[in-house]
Amino acid sequence: MREPDRIIRLKTVLARTGLSRSTIYRKIAAGTFPTKIKISANGTGWHESDINRWIADPVGWRPERGFDEFR
Repeated sequence: MREPDRIIRLKTVLARTGLSRSTIYRKIAAGTFPTKIKISANGTGWHESDINRWIADPVGWRPERGFDEFR
């Protein structure tokens, strides 16, 4: 059975990627980094699998079409 995809917060994303906060948000705007998801009224996070996929291939990463529809 597949394990559920964890939601990780910005601090963890910063540590894993080595990018700065401003670089992450600039890359999100450019479409070259996974988008964040709203997890509460004031909280956001990222799917861990999206971040792992970006880390594996940061230059070639592109959003998976239609993938979010099935989460």
